[in-house]
Amino acid sequence: MSYVANVVLGKRTHKVIGTRPNRPDGVDKVTGRAVYGADVKLPGTLHAAILRSPHPHARIKSIDVSGARDLPGVRAVITGADMPYTLDEIREMGESSGNLKYISQNVLARDKVFYKGHAVAAVAAVDLYVAEEALSRIVVNYEPLPFVLTVEEAMKEGAQIIHEGMTTRLFNEDKGKVSNVAATIRYSIGDIDKGFASADIVIEREFRTDSVHQGYIEPHAATALWRDDGMLTIWTSTQAPFDVRGNMAKILNMPVSRIRIVPTEIGGGFGGKIPLYGEPAAAILSKKTGAPVKIAMKRSEVFEASGPAPGSLLRIKIGVTKAGKMVAAHALMAFEAGAFPGGPMATAAMGVFAPYNIPNVVIEGLDVVVNKPKSAAYRAPGAPHRA
Repeated sequence: MSYVANVVLGKRTHKVIGTRPNRPDGVDKVTGRAVYGADVKLPGTLHAAILRSPHPHARIKSIDVSGARDLPGVRAVITGADMPYTLDEIREMGESSGNLKYISQNVLARDKVFYKGHAVAAVAAVDLYVAEEALSRIVVNYEPLPFVLTVEEAMKEGAQIIHEGMTTRLFNEDKGKVSNVAATIRYSIGDIDKGFASADIVIEREFRTDSVHQGYIEPHAATALWRDDGMLTIWTSTQAPFDVRGNMAKILNMPVSRIRIVPTEIGGGFGGKIPLYGEPAAAILSKKTGAPVKIAMKRSEVFEASGPAPGSLLRIKIGVTKAGKMVAAHALMAFEAGAFPGGPMATAAMGVFAPYNIPNVVIEGLDVVVNKPKSAAYRAPGAPHRA
């Protein structure tokens, strides 16, 4: 008798497969008692709002927050100048990695904004209406700069350089060339030239994919309480509480033992709720005010200022014999990292030809910065591009 028939007749052949175990979170979720990120309510909670850049690329000449700070009901206003200095250090972030310096700059911009929606200032007030009114009173003097939105534009000779002084790295070696290509990798086996020479048919194709955003129902939300004894507690909708704790400690220059992360129920994530966004700003606002501070993104902010899966340019060349054997393959995979380095081109490169036994292969991956939000994981980073 087949396994399916056994299940239908109630004759279980496994302890778990084919059974209906109780979900420990089921009752709370169906009755509405489950606490999600935006549901956290602490006595005296202040509400924060974020001022975001209208420009995809611009230099910040000056910021005047006096009008916001003087508005009744406003308790604190912060800008990038209030963020602690962060070291240039690579940190793990779940399914990817990122440079702490860039993670911090993404939380609140310093001297430049790198994409439309980049956070510039944050306000904590007695309610969200006052906080949003305060945002309208902040005066930012921008110097708009040319911008690039695709890998093709970013890699052109003479293209606008997004990060002055950023040089291309080949694996861990700095090549010294200032470019929008943050990093390159190259994997090879066999002799690619001889492989293509032996092929009877050579097929070349070029593919472009757009950036695609995760479809989670719940926007990002976090509440921070920086207590008088120096302990920081953050309630946040996250897939990676330990990564949040470790990166918060580095960004705020405090011991990890002084930070407690309380992961709330999560209304979907798919990889998009691993990076830090509002948590550091909420923490600094809480320290300044002595009160808990909540930051919750609107849906428009999720699309403008959190990380989608990257767009890409893929060039694939495959050589086959008349007998149907693949003898050579070449892949060029250029990924949009977004405003800061760290796209999934390495994982895509490792998997693009993995299902096949091809004796002669060259795979090149490029991590390209463009004036869009920093890309993030989305259901196996790089996998849809290499499929």
